[in-house]
Amino acid sequence: MRTFLRSLTPEQQVSLLFVLVFGVLLLATVGAILLSLRERRHPDPDTGGRTLRLQDLQALLRSSWLMALVFWIGWAAGDGVAIVLFGLVSFFVLREFISLSPTRRGDHRSLLLACFVVLPVQYGLVWTRHFDLFTVFVPVYVFLALPVVSALANDPQRFLERNAMLQWGIMVCVYGLSHVPALLLLQFPRFAGRMAFLVFFLVAVVQTCMLVQHLVARRLTRPVAPAISAGFHWRSWLAGLAAGGLLGGLLAGITPFKPLPALAMALVACVAGSLGHLVMKAIKRDRGVTHWGSAGRSVTGAAGLLDRVDALCFAAPVFFHSVRWTFDL
Repeated sequence: MRTFLRSLTPEQQVSLLFVLVFGVLLLATVGAILLSLRERRHPDPDTGGRTLRLQDLQALLRSSWLMALVFWIGWAAGDGVAIVLFGLVSFFVLREFISLSPTRRGDHRSLLLACFVVLPVQYGLVWTRHFDLFTVFVPVYVFLALPVVSALANDPQRFLERNAMLQWGIMVCVYGLSHVPALLLLQFPRFAGRMAFLVFFLVAVVQTCMLVQHLVARRLTRPVAPAISAGFHWRSWLAGLAAGGLLGGLLAGITPFKPLPALAMALVACVAGSLGHLVMKAIKRDRGVTHWGSAGRSVTGAAGLLDRVDALCFAAPVFFHSVRWTFDL
């Protein structure tokens, strides 16, 4: 098998990766459809929790298909299209975030600036590979400019809260997510044409960490922060990190890393992603909701995409800069 994989060109290797990903998603979708048909044929009034979990699974599959298609179209069409597609994803998740944020008439200019100036400029910096400016554009220049625009609107009511929420939304939904397509543009020696594997590595280890943490937490009691997350326990968190780190070590062969550096990078991404997910849960509890909009329970009409990528929004910048600094790229 290893000899066969090495005989393939980089484009063929990435194509095979997408075939495997779509195959797994197809099997999972068929399984979800069969479960749904079984529930309809044999309804049980005492299985409300099972129906809710099935709805969550269906929402997860829809967002997984969407993200897989974004990755595939972006890879097939080139780096420029990938950056545009991730820019659109950033726009939609930022819309979800803002829909639950306190805004007033005086915020219209700031919102327009965030969606139609900050977002395109941030992704434009990725496209042109200005990584130094890309790194500081949002946390320095945008953070200073947005409050000025809000102040000029002459509306002091809840000024700090409104601006803090908007800045936080830009930081997570635009700045964090923009680091995913930026990975495609890193230039590793002897790894040209295969940077899609690095993105797959990041997504795989973070999602595995979150899944294992969720499954282990079901058997535990006394969460660390019950008012924020009933599923965050130190034992389940460590189990998730162990699973993500182990997977990272096993996937070292498809990355430019050796096994131990791959394990370390996976752990870095998993720590950032899992703790970031906890932070986003705290924000949702503050706004009085449990979901940004998945499984049809949204109060805003949003699609719940942010629920699926929030861990990635935190993991991507930490992973990107860790890789870049460690390997002097």
